Amino acid sequence: MFPARRRLPLSGVLAGLFLLAPPAAVAAPTAEEIARSVHLRADWQYLTREIAWPATWKPDGKSFTYRKTVEGGFAFETADAATLAKAPAFDHARLAAALTSVMGRPVRPLDLPFAEFRYEGAGDAILFWTGEDGWRCTLVDYACAPQESRRRPRGFGVVRDLSVPADNTPRVSPDGRREALVEDDNLIVRAKGGGEAVRLSTDGSPGDFYDPETISWSPDGRHLMIYRVRPGYAREVLRVEAAPDGQIQPTLRRQLYPKPGDAVDIEQPVLFDVDTGRQTVVDNALFPNPYELSEPHWRPDGASVSFGYVARGFQSAKVIAVDAATGKAHAAVSETARTFVYADRRFAQEIGKSGEEMVWASERDGWNHLYLVDTRTGRVKNRITTGDWVVREVLKVDEAKRQIWFTASGMEAARGEDPYFRHAYRVDFDGRNLTPLTPGNGDHAVSLSPDAQFLVDTWSRVDMPTLGVLRRASDGSEVGTVTRGDISRLTAAGFGAPEVFKAKGRDGKTDIWGLVVRPRDYDPAKKYPVIENIYAGPHDSFVPKQFWPFGYHSGGDKVIGMQALADLGFIVVQIDGMGTANRSKAFHDVAWKNLQDSGFPDRILWHKAMAARDPAYDIGRVGIYGASAGGQSTLNALLFHGDFYKSGVAYAGCYDNRMDKISWNEQWLGWPVDQSYAAASGVDNAAKLKGDLFLIVGEQDSNVDPASTMQVADALIKADKDFDLLVVPGGEHSVGRSTGPIDYVTRRQFEFFVRTLQGK
Repeated sequence: MFPARRRLPLSGVLAGLFLLAPPAAVAAPTAEEIARSVHLRADWQYLTREIAWPATWKPDGKSFTYRKTVEGGFAFETADAATLAKAPAFDHARLAAALTSVMGRPVRPLDLPFAEFRYEGAGDAILFWTGEDGWRCTLVDYACAPQESRRRPRGFGVVRDLSVPADNTPRVSPDGRREALVEDDNLIVRAKGGGEAVRLSTDGSPGDFYDPETISWSPDGRHLMIYRVRPGYAREVLRVEAAPDGQIQPTLRRQLYPKPGDAVDIEQPVLFDVDTGRQTVVDNALFPNPYELSEPHWRPDGASVSFGYVARGFQSAKVIAVDAATGKAHAAVSETARTFVYADRRFAQEIGKSGEEMVWASERDGWNHLYLVDTRTGRVKNRITTGDWVVREVLKVDEAKRQIWFTASGMEAARGEDPYFRHAYRVDFDGRNLTPLTPGNGDHAVSLSPDAQFLVDTWSRVDMPTLGVLRRASDGSEVGTVTRGDISRLTAAGFGAPEVFKAKGRDGKTDIWGLVVRPRDYDPAKKYPVIENIYAGPHDSFVPKQFWPFGYHSGGDKVIGMQALADLGFIVVQIDGMGTANRSKAFHDVAWKNLQDSGFPDRILWHKAMAARDPAYDIGRVGIYGASAGGQSTLNALLFHGDFYKSGVAYAGCYDNRMDKISWNEQWLGWPVDQSYAAASGVDNAAKLKGDLFLIVGEQDSNVDPASTMQVADALIKADKDFDLLVVPGGEHSVGRSTGPIDYVTRRQFEFFVRTLQGK
């Protein structure tokens, strides 16, 4: 028999039903609400005042210049270091007019096409970049012109474009007596200005030529070094521009584009005694398999010359020194790694007239630190920095004072600070007198004056607008406030700072840091789908640490882009998992031959910790989006973690690392090309796709071969997998995210997530 049912009073039944009822659903956004989110950045970006960018010092060190937000846009301001008196850095209207004329498009005075620049000469001209283009503008007559390098282009720095002549301008010796150049692929020397040429080499040929752009004279003009070059493989990527402006027929575009495994230019250093004509081919036993050699650098006494060497596969780096009298080479310093030597953080500066010492950056103890090396033996004389923190940048090495100014992150973590926050420090060569220079719990961008007397400390957090402070570089004492950001109007418009959240990673002890952006009408009684903004490239970390929340960058949306998406009924997050940079070597090494990992074990644990903290966080509906390496990670989320991630928008992804540029991929996956490339491939693993996928690519992407996206599409079709695809005609790597049809592409992304995660 069944037991008798116990009757509940009606009030108890209703209470039980209430407790069992699911959280209220998020209302579907209207077309008007989607349009408002698409335009949120444009509506909000001019609401701040006095938000400043890092400063640039004038060459004389008496004043510095910075960009800041003003009514209607951005202006450049110069401050006097002695008085802090301020004035416009230049005539913005005249500069805008000059740029409008040469760029062929309107340029507004309060929206100049650059955020930072450097002064040239005495400060009467500035140099800046817009995208891949360099520009020079004078500040006297306001004449602007593009800066086209005379040097022969190189594909990702390792394969010369032989269709472009090398710059064979005669290189004049320091004593002014002679000049060197290349004739018929061989090195010649003659009297300055012309005269009878003396042929120093005869072994050059089109397939093994002397490169005039590598000529380097010794200080006394007696010796010179030059590289003889055996060309690598000139791979070209071909792209059809289907709808070029101003014409009906398509256009074929070509780009020199070396890929992983391709043969690179092999550079052989050759030393010449100009007086005797003696030629010494430097023995390459110490640098047998070069990915690249840096240009020759003569020590001040002229007795020796040095150059940097990175081995193919990035597991070894050295500085090679060559004796000018004998041509004998030795390793002034050597660095090896079981995984990779982090190429972006290599630092070497020789000290002394004979270069007998060197300040060298190394991760040999598991953290990036500075060492003083005896270059005659290659041995470490002493450590300069030490601890469970990382040196981020060397600002200045003062040889006379034997002091170093540098930035580091993680030193203040024991006091509760975010370990990614940068601070500036000064230390002696022997490691003593380590002096903090930038107090304040935040991320500090530092600009040191040329004479190292002052520094401009521009610092902030995602919840604190920028503060610009002039400090003494000796002890960090404050001279005065330069700028103080005002976000009152932005806050009044509805902006709220994201939540900073950390949770333990896969090892159960390492903190994984991220940001959480909620809808402005967030209701904790509702349940919100979650979307992760991902960029997991091993070359850096990507969760914002400074205040500026606008714009797009290579790591994906900044905070306002995430807010625009959140306002449609999502919780949007960004996380730095293991495999990214700026933590320990072990944290970084997770990426080695393992790009498919993308920190997902840490990211998923972080999501679960956040869901345990916030019941509105619907961990059953998680989407993801990212661009470039973030696009690859987005696809891999659906291939390898499709039980967790349900929907993804992948922009311009390097989905198969064998299809991408040589430099980035050999750094993290090594050389020769092996199974690790296939393991991370979205093409080889396409049949594993789960969930909803939207691929977006620019037809003219010059950063990642757009054929990579089409190969994924081909593999998905063969695997009978459904997906969405948008090809932007004429679109570059930005895919409409910073140029071109930004509103259209953004709307398509937003609508995709509304449809796939909200079912509306």
